[in-house]
Amino acid sequence: MAKPAPDSTTASVAPLKLADFELAARAVLPQAIYDYIAGGAEDEATLRDNRDAFARYRFRFKVLTSAESPDLGTELFGQRFTMPVHLAPAAIQRMAHPEGEAAAYRAASEAGIAYSLSTLSSVSMEDLAAAATGARWFQLYMHPERAVSAAFIERAADAGYSAILLTVDLPKTGRRERDIRNAFSLPEGVSYANLEGGRRAATAEGPDPFARNVNANTSAALGWEDLEWLLARTSLPVIVKGVVRADDARRAVEAGARGVVVSNHGGRQLDYAIASLDALPEVVQAVGGDVPVLLDGGVRRGTDVLKALCLGASGVLIGRPYLYALAVAGADGVRGMLELLREEIALSMSLVGARRLSELSQDLLTRI
Repeated sequence: MAKPAPDSTTASVAPLKLADFELAARAVLPQAIYDYIAGGAEDEATLRDNRDAFARYRFRFKVLTSAESPDLGTELFGQRFTMPVHLAPAAIQRMAHPEGEAAAYRAASEAGIAYSLSTLSSVSMEDLAAAATGARWFQLYMHPERAVSAAFIERAADAGYSAILLTVDLPKTGRRERDIRNAFSLPEGVSYANLEGGRRAATAEGPDPFARNVNANTSAALGWEDLEWLLARTSLPVIVKGVVRADDARRAVEAGARGVVVSNHGGRQLDYAIASLDALPEVVQAVGGDVPVLLDGGVRRGTDVLKALCLGASGVLIGRPYLYALAVAGADGVRGMLELLREEIALSMSLVGARRLSELSQDLLTRI
């Protein structure tokens, strides 16, 4: 659990940008929990490159476009949203704030965007559904026992989730050396609320108990037949999350996926993997407009959102920034973080000369 915020300048000054929430969260979170959120795999090269990729692009802005009040509205999977930003799935959020996922979901609902609940959440999918009325997606880790996955899918449909995000880039947990050094495990009082009894894995011993725990509840043998099984099992839109290659994206769409998320799991899986933004154009071209393409990884600024949309994304997912905001001030923190991002997006659209999201194109970018 998060410790009380200290009386310090870092914690008390109102954030001016998303990066400020990380500084404030670092002051209030125990080191092991901060490292779990902030860290990546091995050398953390992919973690850094996700950010650096955005810096490799510059805007070729237009002028005299009457873009004073740009429209940030967008539609995905038959639902309208107020901006092209949604909250990515992230596990065990009650380690950051006592209300955990429920607080983040309330903030997302009030902001008019979608919230993605992790299979390994610390608030159950039913309790989350009762916390607010906004759009909610359920992120699925395919369980080693297919009956468990089938139960997740049925529960998600019964609880009013409007899409399933199948994460495909975690056959096994990446080597996250910060967690190994800290011997990180589920904090006391926090459990996997969607699993029977909130169970911890029987194998959760050794130098990396958290990874062993996750691996015991996810399928290392995940294959294309599992995607086909899922698509046959549910009428909800299935979005495949964790794609960085054109051929994988095309195959997912041909199998029946209604969307893909270009993602390297925030640099937490295979280190030295391609940055999400660098993988985006290839995936967009392969999909050819048949389904929406979303992106996560490294988004910290309104200009980052615009760059992703210029390269063909239909929207972005953000993860770490809202977890930091959650740690700092619960739902109010996430609400404030989203409002800051909305303001940045709107201002940057005006300055780049776009009145609506459909006017964002690769013509507005140059790569340096």
